Amino acid sequence: RPPKEQLVVDDEVEHEMMRATCIGTPVAPRPLRKWRPKLTCTARASGKANVGATGTDENDYDLITIGAGSGGVRAARMAAAKGARVAICEMPFAAKASDVDGGVGGTCVIRGCVPKKLLVFGSHFREDFDDAKGFGWELEGTPKHNWQTLMNAKRKELDRLNGVYHRLLEGSEVKLLEGRGKIAGPNSVDVDGKLYTTKNILVSTGGRAFVPSIPGSEHGIVSDDALELEELPKKICIIGGGYIGLEFACIFNSFGSEVHLFCRQEYPLRGFDEEIRPFILEQVVEKGVTYHGKAAIEKIEKLEDGRFALHTNEGEEVADKIMFATGRKPNTRNIGLETVGIKTDEKTGAVLVDEYSKTNVDNVWAIGDVTNRLNLTPVALMEGMAFAKTVFDDTPTKPDYDFVPSAVFSQPPLATVGLTEEKAIEKFGDVDVYSSTFKPMKHTLTGRTEKTFMKLIVDAASQKVVGVHMAGADVAEMMQGVGVAVKMGATKQQFDQCVGIHPTSAEEFVTMRTVTREIRAST
Repeated sequence: RPPKEQLVVDDEVEHEMMRATCIGTPVAPRPLRKWRPKLTCTARASGKANVGATGTDENDYDLITIGAGSGGVRAARMAAAKGARVAICEMPFAAKASDVDGGVGGTCVIRGCVPKKLLVFGSHFREDFDDAKGFGWELEGTPKHNWQTLMNAKRKELDRLNGVYHRLLEGSEVKLLEGRGKIAGPNSVDVDGKLYTTKNILVSTGGRAFVPSIPGSEHGIVSDDALELEELPKKICIIGGGYIGLEFACIFNSFGSEVHLFCRQEYPLRGFDEEIRPFILEQVVEKGVTYHGKAAIEKIEKLEDGRFALHTNEGEEVADKIMFATGRKPNTRNIGLETVGIKTDEKTGAVLVDEYSKTNVDNVWAIGDVTNRLNLTPVALMEGMAFAKTVFDDTPTKPDYDFVPSAVFSQPPLATVGLTEEKAIEKFGDVDVYSSTFKPMKHTLTGRTEKTFMKLIVDAASQKVVGVHMAGADVAEMMQGVGVAVKMGATKQQFDQCVGIHPTSAEEFVTMRTVTREIRAST
């Protein structure tokens, strides 16, 4: 091993890059270590964790990663930091994904989390302007919004981030192979007709928006398109009540569009806590979104005036745009899985992997949304690091999916960590629930009726907090800290012993003393 002073910890570099992504500060990567082991990689590619890493030292690389999204880039960089010869395949940059376009950074950076959050920020100013009046601000006239200015600023930021990721790979000594990567054999990858050999292959091709097969579906748009609209639609119909549909409904509504949200179920956000689902719907509807629950979509028809008619079991709704937010499917088409017999899920098409992210082919691995396990960017990062430790550090590491915090950036947003009440009852039987609904302090002056909802779910036997759910301003920021406590196994007593920060909404988490309801398996 080299002396410690010869190394620069890769995590520090990545941390700086992630901060650049979040706060927009241009950051150049630090110089990485110059030391390279005299590596045949047989040691790295052998041992208990590496039984699948076959091949010879004559291979071009020790690892080729197909797909340069968040998980793929992290895995490639971590493998290179351990001395492996690494290349990563990605198609040319484009705002919308296709069979020939992609971009380093992947869905999250280019056409997902980051641009979506920028639009969330932008749309919320409409409400902020109104709220300011309650605090004495006198605004002359109605503030006007220029959609094109926002789109141009967003595109400029995405270009910058794409460059950041290119520099991140270059600084980590990971070779970027631009083009469509396809598995050509157990130890070979084809990139636009050029063949490369490798000991290990990592599939990290992510997912793509799914559009159901209904008459006229070609007239609809998906989230990729919604982030690239040349003008704000006066009216939009959004099909799908998951987090993508709800977030975009709130974005367009706050920018001033008339929004109709269609969902097959009574409430949006299937899979979330059953108490928070109707709560968030009530808040969103009160802000102006028209909700169509238990809707069955029949067809989309293009009208002579350029608008579109959405036909449902309720009737017809005419809008400027029809958006599908009907889920995402693993991106496994035309990447050569069948060439080596990699197994996929019959229903979803997801690449099937074991608990170490290995496919049924010994030296082929897969991480991220293409495996359809827990489809979140930070989870893909975790899976990428676990893969690198397993294959290149002789340290078998399983991704840990327990108590992963997440957020929905609706307006108001919601965040969660741990079990829903329903899952907690199913697992523990005896459960204590603490909940609180209140008007935030800010809105005592704005006049808004918006409320905040907070909920703790406690295993009655151990008194451990096993689920936390919240809807209201800044909940994602709060939930990250709460997630640490829940992950560490904090008890309700320990929550109670923590002194609250006053005046905040967050202090409610440590001041809820009275049980809202006790659920006992025996009753």
